Amino acid sequence: MTTLLRLLFVALAVSTVSACGYLFGDDGVFRDTSNDYRAAAELPPMELPEGREATSLAEIYSVPEIQSEPQFSNSDRVPRPAPLVSANADQLVRIQRLGDDSWALIAIAPGQLWPQLRSFLSAANIDIAHMNARGGIIESTYLDLQGQTQPSRFRFRVERGVQRGNSELHVLQMHRRSEDSWPAKSDDSELEGEMLRGVAQFIANSADTAPVSMMAEQSISATGKVSLAEDDNGMSYIVLELPFDRAWASLARSLDLSGFEITDRNRSSGEYFAQYLGEDGEEDSGWFSWFGGGDDNPAVGVPLLVTMEQATEERMEIRLRPEAGPDALGRDDQLALLALIKGNIN
Repeated sequence: MTTLLRLLFVALAVSTVSACGYLFGDDGVFRDTSNDYRAAAELPPMELPEGREATSLAEIYSVPEIQSEPQFSNSDRVPRPAPLVSANADQLVRIQRLGDDSWALIAIAPGQLWPQLRSFLSAANIDIAHMNARGGIIESTYLDLQGQTQPSRFRFRVERGVQRGNSELHVLQMHRRSEDSWPAKSDDSELEGEMLRGVAQFIANSADTAPVSMMAEQSISATGKVSLAEDDNGMSYIVLELPFDRAWASLARSLDLSGFEITDRNRSSGEYFAQYLGEDGEEDSGWFSWFGGGDDNPAVGVPLLVTMEQATEERMEIRLRPEAGPDALGRDDQLALLALIKGNIN
């Protein structure tokens, strides 16, 4: 009997060890699976039979391109992250104007704006004639508007904003005509403005309850239109993906919001002459007080030349340099000013 009990105890101990290994070992049921993704194999794209369209098949969570921005030369100090959105992002919706053009600047991502736009059309009983979520375009049917002698239709276009997490909403209006093609500008700018203000107000009132469209978010809002880059000589500059007229106005507004005084400008050569005046409460939250190591801001009062060069029709390059030469202001200080300007461009 004693021998039998010993055998039972040994068998029980072996089974307990085996069970622990089965449940908690390297191959156990309750093992740590946090690193399993490292061994995952990349599968080839799905192939459809001939004659089948693949437009609905796309990456749901696409991997964005990595944008490497210039770094401060002093490795002993960790640079402050560049602002992700405009300094005025506390205003959810703003109507922007440049010449005859107007659009709504909205401080939410396109993936949030898209379902809100559709909700507005539904609430206003506006029927949709054409919709392209990937292109960010919705076109309405012709509407008989009160006080108007002829029907109108509208095209709504959602674009990614200059800053990440921002969107732009453009509205185009047209009267009924023999050629059903959209004009370059609205036939009635007042109707365009009324519709734009109506959508903007609806979005401002319902932003907190808006769902997210993954398709619109994926296709429209991959990156912002403004970034920092570095040339072959190690000098930093801002890349702004806007046409010249709008980029020129946006840069002037950014300089004003960033604490600069514009002393002169030359639009034909793309030059702003400016001085940095600093910010209120700079000792608490300013760029230079954060990494400068002292109360004196080396950039205040230094005469600066801010230039904007047109690389392509839709791409501008903005550079900053002291008028007295590169020794008048350090490279890190120039980079900090550029980052400040970049964060306020919209």
